[in-house]
Amino acid sequence: MTLVRYEPWNLLNQFRRDMDRFYEAPGEGDETSSIATSDWIPAVDIRETDTAFEIHADIPGVDPKDIDVHMENGILTIKGERQSESKEEHEGYKRIERSRGSFYRRFSLPDTADADKITAKSNHGVLEITIPKQEKVQPRKISVES
Repeated sequence: MTLVRYEPWNLLNQFRRDMDRFYEAPGEGDETSSIATSDWIPAVDIRETDTAFEIHADIPGVDPKDIDVHMENGILTIKGERQSESKEEHEGYKRIERSRGSFYRRFSLPDTADADKITAKSNHGVLEITIPKQEKVQPRKISVES
């Protein structure tokens, strides 16, 4: 006897997602809607330090060359794809729970973020993005001439 996890709202949620896609305006599914562009969503931790913002995203099994990180108009976008081999699915698997396909996340950054100095690296399945804060403008003394 096989045990199957019962999730009563799963079918209703899938129906809602399908209806959302059906009623989407043309051109909306490109990069404006993460529902239509993501097969899975990586878990993300965001931390703020005195000098930077740090984002850690769990993306095991994703090759760093398949990850695209870019910043535009105060929005940081992370997207990529976890590849799967077609032969893998036909080798007697009864159940596959690991997500495959593309992912897409967007984050609004505050004005204090320095977009020119953002760095990203992949370390054992964790994408580490460091967004330095802009240096504070120091007050300066303005002399009054007589």
